[in-house]
Amino acid sequence: MPERERVFKVFDNMIESCDESHVEGKGQNHLDSDEPSGKLKGIQCSVRRSVAPVTSPESACASMSLPGVMDAEGRVDESRLRMHIFKNGGMSPDERGLVWRFLFGMYPCSSTALERPLLLEQMAVRYQVMKRKWQQLLPGAVHLRLNGTDAELLTAVKYFEQRQDREQNKQQFESEEAGEKMSFLQLQAQVLFKRVTFDLEELQEAVRIIDKDVPRTDRDLPYYRNEGLGNLLVLRDILITYAAFHPEVSYAQGMNDLCSRFLEVLDSEVDTYWSFSHYMEKFSKDFCADGLYRKMELEAALLKELDPQLYSHLVTDNMEKITFCHRWLLLGFQREFEHSDALRLFEIFSCDHLELISQQVDRARYQERLARKYSLEDEPVKELQAVNRDFTFELFMCATILLENREALLSCRNDAQLIQFTSSLQGKLDLNSTLKKTEEHFYNYCKHSAWDYLRGHCHLRKSKEDHFLYQLRNLFS
Repeated sequence: MPERERVFKVFDNMIESCDESHVEGKGQNHLDSDEPSGKLKGIQCSVRRSVAPVTSPESACASMSLPGVMDAEGRVDESRLRMHIFKNGGMSPDERGLVWRFLFGMYPCSSTALERPLLLEQMAVRYQVMKRKWQQLLPGAVHLRLNGTDAELLTAVKYFEQRQDREQNKQQFESEEAGEKMSFLQLQAQVLFKRVTFDLEELQEAVRIIDKDVPRTDRDLPYYRNEGLGNLLVLRDILITYAAFHPEVSYAQGMNDLCSRFLEVLDSEVDTYWSFSHYMEKFSKDFCADGLYRKMELEAALLKELDPQLYSHLVTDNMEKITFCHRWLLLGFQREFEHSDALRLFEIFSCDHLELISQQVDRARYQERLARKYSLEDEPVKELQAVNRDFTFELFMCATILLENREALLSCRNDAQLIQFTSSLQGKLDLNSTLKKTEEHFYNYCKHSAWDYLRGHCHLRKSKEDHFLYQLRNLFS
């Protein structure tokens, strides 16, 4: 069997194993009051029991209380928003939903409070046209196929259908009130998607897998309990619509977990679809075979630099043993940390502040190059070592978890023991501690790639504030 096929087979087995397990207490807030980094705050998830509405109009006009982030007309300073997320270790629950709509691109940061209701109307109409298109072509896929053994989900279908009826009546009333404006938006959307064609066989296969994955998605979270279980059906419609209009990606296992995260936070079908779609524009490649293999290559390369012995144990003549890390990276460690902490971590990753391609790191390295250029020393100065800019912060976090559990990993001799090891971590990792250690590994990697002035290779008539390491360290304070 070719190496890549072996890797993918092992990964599929691990995904199946993890999907069948449920973490005790997941969805309940717990955060150690001891905060080593001094900047992380505990976040509690808000509990909702009803089925998510189609749209959330109040979000279009809502304002942020974050200092200096939103101006009087409602425009958002994206750089300050991302810095706020990074510096504060995530968002508070009451701000999270609005912030995600900007962070993940549903609302342009340059849009005003007057423009956003119009943008939301347009997005809502387009989504409804898109959903109707696949429903008309695949009428058999409109409803989730139930085998009758899941009594809770059968009850949820009833709530969901009632919600659908209410929304249809609401749309009919609104269309009569809106008149020409709504008709124009609908016509515009119909023209936009008229030429879109579906591979019905491929879409039917995607629906089959979605119907298998959705019923077991996050059933232990409060958001999906009681009447809220109907949100699984909202999730299903979003995933099928995405698969239908993104055939190059379609649907892959793991998308249900990611999309569920957006639905829980945004609590709106339309808002979730567009935010999830924008997120997938950047990360859809991670759900493809080549993306999986590339991610594992990078993680192996980073681990080799940080711990050659552990690397040799996990990465022998192929990368089967390290493939379990892909689920961590694909889902943003969604199951390894307590649920509210996983949401914070997802925000920290998405703010893109601790990346080797970030402006902050580039600016610090640029200052270091200038300092060397204008050095008064006659002796030649050693150039900055090249850094692998594909080493993202999430790869450093993955490596940190591996290093913190190196003894347990070194004792693993087969795939079954690795699966048992990864299952033992679910919901057990401490975010504050792991973040702090990950920052240290990131910082040390940058330090090794920069001029090591601590060894006296070069002496400059510059204050320490000009040095790359000093500026980089400021990011963590």
